[in-house]
Amino acid sequence: MNSLERKAVIPIAGIYGLRMLGLFLILPVFAIYAEGLKDFTPALLGLALGAYGFTMAMLQIPFGWLSDRIGRKPVITAGLLVFAVGSVVAAMSDSIWGVIIGRALQGSGAIAAAMMALLADLTREEVRSKAMAMIGITIGSSFTVALIVGPLLDAWIGVNGIFWLIAVLALLSIGVLYVMVPNPDHSGMHRDVESRPGEFGRILSNPQLLRLDFGILILNAIMTAMFVALPFVLRDHLHIESIHQAWVYLPVLVVAMIVMVPLIIMAESKGKMKQVFLTSITLIAIACAMLGALHNSMFSVVAGLFLFFVAYNVLEATLPSLISRMAPIDAKGTAMGVYSTSQFFGAFLGGAVGGWCYGHYDVQGVFFGSVGLAVLWLLVAAGMSMPAMRSAIMLHVASDADASALEPGLLQIAGVYEARVVPEENTAFLRVNKKELDRAAVDALLGIKHEEAV
Repeated sequence: MNSLERKAVIPIAGIYGLRMLGLFLILPVFAIYAEGLKDFTPALLGLALGAYGFTMAMLQIPFGWLSDRIGRKPVITAGLLVFAVGSVVAAMSDSIWGVIIGRALQGSGAIAAAMMALLADLTREEVRSKAMAMIGITIGSSFTVALIVGPLLDAWIGVNGIFWLIAVLALLSIGVLYVMVPNPDHSGMHRDVESRPGEFGRILSNPQLLRLDFGILILNAIMTAMFVALPFVLRDHLHIESIHQAWVYLPVLVVAMIVMVPLIIMAESKGKMKQVFLTSITLIAIACAMLGALHNSMFSVVAGLFLFFVAYNVLEATLPSLISRMAPIDAKGTAMGVYSTSQFFGAFLGGAVGGWCYGHYDVQGVFFGSVGLAVLWLLVAAGMSMPAMRSAIMLHVASDADASALEPGLLQIAGVYEARVVPEENTAFLRVNKKELDRAAVDALLGIKHEEAV
């Protein structure tokens, strides 16, 4: 990335990370706090944890489309303001219903798609994957930091104070948006990051993509459900008060992040993606079973959390990569939009169902229910075909080229395995093996001067 792109990507990643940090910070501490709220029930506890996921799932794609019409920054600003208002509502509420409304408002500030569109406006295609990876790392780091810092902040300012802090961070993010993020020279539709209405039928009828969408829904459902029960396990069964629970998460998360690296390398570089993928789902099931059956043992709880977070981190890293490789090359943005919607909806379902299970069957009901979901996912994923390790590239076609004749010609070139030409955009999308690719033949056919990788 050049200096201008770095100046754009770093603050965008920061805004994205702060917003996700705000959503994650209450995960490790909210369950215990909610017991003191009016109208508390276990079911409403779960609903409060997951409420943001429902509104975010419903609104993120429409907000992305709105940003195409009225501009990226106005939509992002409005979303951050709504997020801040939701945080204030939650902070001022002494009823579980008020927190549910606040969390739903937080999710209504659904700026993910608009942020990705702004990122695309400010980066070249050949560096966009690196920019998106930076955002992914930021989100993952936000989750880790939240689990460690959340209990410490709870001891210092309380959960309502955390909500106030989240609101302040959202308002500061608006300042970062206008002070540090450049205005794009022009905004356009980017097929690699944005959803197109006409592509949903193609994406939703693809069984391989649906398996991945189902997977991320289940993964986030289990993760959210765990935090309905886990704070009570640590407090009531292991006698660890909230302020000290951070010291349980810290070593587990650090070691899990170290262990995940060789597993991802094995999956990506050694051609063991399916084996690592299915093993990780199995580890999720084993971890939840340990937490359900042996939650009175510190060793078993720590071991279960370790297995869970290793598998969770591996799956969170590999699922988007698989979506990118399996999606039609000219509809990656739509595929990712459906994937993100499934991800957020999973958080909602996990909270709602986890709360119900806790109310009826105590903590073991939550964990054993999660085992059932993981086993179901394993059965669905077992029939999945893993994509070949090929690269997607986007090429700008010369304006005088005969677009209707390009696709057959491209498919005859060595190293080209998939081709899609969009004549109205003077663009060709290819999936290729770069080691085999006859680039000179591609250049000659398309009349282009340089490649821009997606």
